[in-house]
Amino acid sequence: MSTLSCMGEVDARGAAMRVARGLRSGANWAQLARFCAVGASGYAVNLVVFGLALHFGMHYLPAAALSFLVAVTNNYVWNRLWTFRSSRGHVGYQGLRFLLVSTSSLVCNLVILAVLVETGAPELLAQAIAIALVTPLNFAGNKLWSFGR
Repeated sequence: MSTLSCMGEVDARGAAMRVARGLRSGANWAQLARFCAVGASGYAVNLVVFGLALHFGMHYLPAAALSFLVAVTNNYVWNRLWTFRSSRGHVGYQGLRFLLVSTSSLVCNLVILAVLVETGAPELLAQAIAIALVTPLNFAGNKLWSFGR
């Protein structure tokens, strides 16, 4: 057995142990619940702004970008103050990371939204589905990188 394959086995075992320990932590579950509550408020903000933008004649893709900016601001403030308050770092540093994770999520959201709308889904429903599909990526990126210790 080579040293490289042995190291990979040790790394995989260590990662599995960290995941198992994390799943047993009540604090992680409470944090996930807070993230979901913040996410639900951001989801509502996003859909309301998106719907209003459509109502006033904006094309669905710029409307999605606008609603993203409003919702991501809401989510950053609440996640920093409430969800990840114990891991507060420099506001600019965390804010930049949060923006990068959220922008990556937005790109995924826009692709999904465009595909759904082009295949006949109503725009508001397509946006709701796209947001739901990118949420796990957003949570993982923010927990592990934006607000990670």
